Amino acid sequence: MRTLLLIILVTCSVSALALQEPVAGDPPGLTAKPDGFTDSPFLPSSKWRVSDRNRPNPPYVAPGGEQTVVPAPADAVVLFDGAHLDAWQSGNGKDAAWKLVDGAMEVNGKGDIQTRQAFGDCQLHIEWMAPASGQRSQGAGNSGVFLMGKYEMQILDSWSSRTYADGQAAALYAQTPPMVNASRPPAAWQSYDIVFHGPRFKGEELVSPATITAFHNGVLVHDNQNFFGATAYKKSIGFSAHPEKLPLRLQDHGNPVRFRNIWIREL
Repeated sequence: MRTLLLIILVTCSVSALALQEPVAGDPPGLTAKPDGFTDSPFLPSSKWRVSDRNRPNPPYVAPGGEQTVVPAPADAVVLFDGAHLDAWQSGNGKDAAWKLVDGAMEVNGKGDIQTRQAFGDCQLHIEWMAPASGQRSQGAGNSGVFLMGKYEMQILDSWSSRTYADGQAAALYAQTPPMVNASRPPAAWQSYDIVFHGPRFKGEELVSPATITAFHNGVLVHDNQNFFGATAYKKSIGFSAHPEKLPLRLQDHGNPVRFRNIWIREL
């Protein structure tokens, strides 16, 4: 009996060591080991590589209260109010095929969707929910908000699963981590409030980069932060000239993430 108990205790201890214990300031559920790359290119003027596995994760700041629906201002373009997907289409121009569930739209493996209308400089409000999936890292409630269809702010369950710093919730994906991790648990509604200014070009030459100021669940996570270019996986590709207005895109990464109450104000 004592031998059996000892075996159980040793097994449990080894299992516990397979996970990284939360450090001070982590959300309660954040236990998985970080991942990322050590062979990706370096980011511009940075000691960190794209999605660097050694880059420190930002500290956790618990957001206040539960997410309530934030009404759209009078001059906002309402992109989704729970009733229909009329403002959205698939990448090939067909009607958006995501599911409508309980006043939300849900990713369902039908591909990314984008707005029918094009936008440039804007104030964007979007509410989202990552599923309680039990998955880890980039498989844990993965989606993204692509400003102008090119510049991504990551959506992920970063309350219960750790990933590389520039791939977690509210990161400018593969570029810049949020200043803090302000995540709520999976299956809880969360919000992004974004002020975005698109890049400026003179012909093919970049005059000024795209910038973003953003709040995650009411907590400032980016303060007039530059994008280094369009979003790319494991690459740093810089900027290429494009129109001043392009559609807003939401990502289908294979996880049933939900969205509600999306509105935008052109600046």
